[in-house]
Amino acid sequence: MADIPETSVIIPTWNRRGLIARAVDSVLAQTRPVEEIIVVDDGSSDGTGEYLAERYGERIICVRQDNAGVSAARNRGLALARGRYLALLDSDDEWLPEKTARQVEFLEARPDIGMVLCNVFRVNPDGSLIDVFDRRRQVPVDGPALRWVLCDPALAPLSVLMQRQVYETVGGFDESLRTAEDLDFHLRVAARWPIGVVAEPLARALRGHDGLSALASTEDDYIRVMERATEAATGQVPDDVRRQALATAYVKNAESCIWSGRYRDSWSLARKAWALKPGGALRGRLLRLLPSAGRRALRSLLPR
Repeated sequence: MADIPETSVIIPTWNRRGLIARAVDSVLAQTRPVEEIIVVDDGSSDGTGEYLAERYGERIICVRQDNAGVSAARNRGLALARGRYLALLDSDDEWLPEKTARQVEFLEARPDIGMVLCNVFRVNPDGSLIDVFDRRRQVPVDGPALRWVLCDPALAPLSVLMQRQVYETVGGFDESLRTAEDLDFHLRVAARWPIGVVAEPLARALRGHDGLSALASTEDDYIRVMERATEAATGQVPDDVRRQALATAYVKNAESCIWSGRYRDSWSLARKAWALKPGGALRGRLLRLLPSAGRRALRSLLPR
């Protein structure tokens, strides 16, 4: 039997021939080698698979499947991976050279932690910096993190390194979700495993070129995930924290619905948030939102 790799990385891709080499090259450039690189070609029509075979040969494992979405592609790779540690990388993103070394060292020092995250540079297509996704603001203390993740479940998959047992106990990504599948995965991991953070930027995420965030289902998927997660957290997280987390999700997506012209949905979400009696700054956001959402919802019902 072949030796078990220390780390496996799963890279799903679809029609990213012009970008994927940067992602794969960033893995090959790690100071602590990644011994298993699995690229799942999710039905590309631009010659991605042929390009990868010619450029990398046996240095990577490339499997092709009919187009089934990013969650199915990640799950295919996770099922194939043999490593003690599992990592994720999207084909338009890249790692910095010390990522694997710093995160493996963290998990070796803290075997009680299931998943470790890192900060991420978010950049424009021209390479200019947008901001730094600071994971310590979301997970202030290494350890049980469900209460923090409920309040802000955002997950950059390229920041993840996890013990194999996390995948074996939690499972993969929910393939029924078009979007918010990363939030759902983050919440399910946090419900079962402690989470840690290496508070350094160790990866670079490309923004503003394409993606799924503009889909009409984005707000619906987010709410579905959060309602399910807050209900599942009963008994694990104080009720006031669960209510505030759900109210935050309602307000955030009500604001998003205004921008996308879904005025009646915005009004519905705002009313749900109000029923949860949010406090502090969230209450202020809601008080500003309710009149606007109500007026626009009413106008949308009037004949044109």
